[in-house]
Amino acid sequence: MKLDIFVAQIITAPNVDHFTTSDVRSAYIALKNDPTIDPIVIRRKVYAELLKLEKKGWLKKLISNKKGLTRFSKTKLFDANKLPIEKTNNTSKIKPAESDKQQHLIMKLNHYKAELLLNIGEAEAYKELYTEFPELVDEIQPQYNKARDNNTKILGKIRAIEGLLQQNNTLEKI
Repeated sequence: MKLDIFVAQIITAPNVDHFTTSDVRSAYIALKNDPTIDPIVIRRKVYAELLKLEKKGWLKKLISNKKGLTRFSKTKLFDANKLPIEKTNNTSKIKPAESDKQQHLIMKLNHYKAELLLNIGEAEAYKELYTEFPELVDEIQPQYNKARDNNTKILGKIRAIEGLLQQNNTLEKI
């Protein structure tokens, strides 16, 4: 079993747990940054990757009774260091002439974008849960607020890196 490198990068993020296939697909599309990607094909691919991990016992599949929404959560067996990652030659669109620093910044930027998308999904899930269970507002509200705060922090990191990359691109043109 070999796991797609982008799926591995997304699900190994420390705050990623209780996620849907669509959450991972959105992060995957953002990381890949390829406008020709078909979201339906990627969703199927991501789902197949998540099922591999479920069969190994590293993920647990949870299906909601009301909406039939499938979520995955990491089990105690999940170990990011032992994920069998598929090695591919086209894992990024970084030009060979770019510096190591710029490559590192781009990788960091992609990581933060994936994290942001997953946090947005988490915040949306809390909104959904509040709608279904308004009596749990005292339990849900602090978690929702924390997810929104994380979104703001991550967005700040994204803007900082994008600004730095844009500044570097401007300097290179001079």
